[in-house]
Amino acid sequence: MTHAMEPMQSLSLPSPAKINLFLHIIGQRANGYHDLQTIFQLLDFGDNLTFLSNGSGKIQLNGNIDGVDEKNNLIIRAAKLLQASTGCAKGCTIDLDKKLPLGAGLGGGSSNAATTLMALNTLWDCGLTTDLLAALGGKIGADVPVFIHGQSAFAEGIGEILTPIELPKKWFLVITPNCQVSTEEIFSHPQLTRNSSPIKIRALPEGQCRNDCQTLVASLYPAVEKALKWAENFATPLMTGTGASVFCSFGNRAEAEKVLAQLPEQWSGFVAKSVNDSPLHQKLSNCFTGASPSG
Repeated sequence: MTHAMEPMQSLSLPSPAKINLFLHIIGQRANGYHDLQTIFQLLDFGDNLTFLSNGSGKIQLNGNIDGVDEKNNLIIRAAKLLQASTGCAKGCTIDLDKKLPLGAGLGGGSSNAATTLMALNTLWDCGLTTDLLAALGGKIGADVPVFIHGQSAFAEGIGEILTPIELPKKWFLVITPNCQVSTEEIFSHPQLTRNSSPIKIRALPEGQCRNDCQTLVASLYPAVEKALKWAENFATPLMTGTGASVFCSFGNRAEAEKVLAQLPEQWSGFVAKSVNDSPLHQKLSNCFTGASPSG
């Protein structure tokens, strides 16, 4: 039984991580952007953001990220972009519980921006469709739309052409060495491979995935190379995005947890389950069906 709907004032929502199951760079455009092909695999692990709407018109973020100023903070940029695009005069306070490392290739900042757009579109009653929110998100970063659409997907173009796919359930161990990799540095590097041949979705051989950024990143960041070599003792590791995180897949949680327990103390890591549908969308859906928001 549903009750009369009252305007929502607050929302607490997940901001999930992604990994790239492969990453092929097939060319570079005149504007510097790269054409690529990848599979975005969503995970059931990530940050959490809590939003409290108010009438101040101001955006306040609690839990600022070390080394990221307000101008470059994707959460604040997303909130202000939504305000500007809709003429919304409302404001909000945002609390960030940050679990995903920076510069890791896990999409943390892009996911934070997507969660912010989705949450404030609801709280501020902006009424934008998912497609319009994804278009806004694309102005913030190429990885934002996949989090807004909320499905694991095969991606083309600069990452904005998405084809949802159903992927087999797996458990992933994600390892992050003690370094941050600059995406801008890698994509502008003259030694980056940019001439991979395009493939069809079904043409990717199982177990032969590669990341065209991995060799370059490993040569520039010895900590990433060490993490890859260590992980080879247990499985076939692959770097996600432009790094620094690397991952291995396992058939069950116990296997992944067993390797995590052996992780060298200078690195961080977590075990997560693959999901085809975003925890963000599931939580938002629960909010509107009367299910417990914490369920």
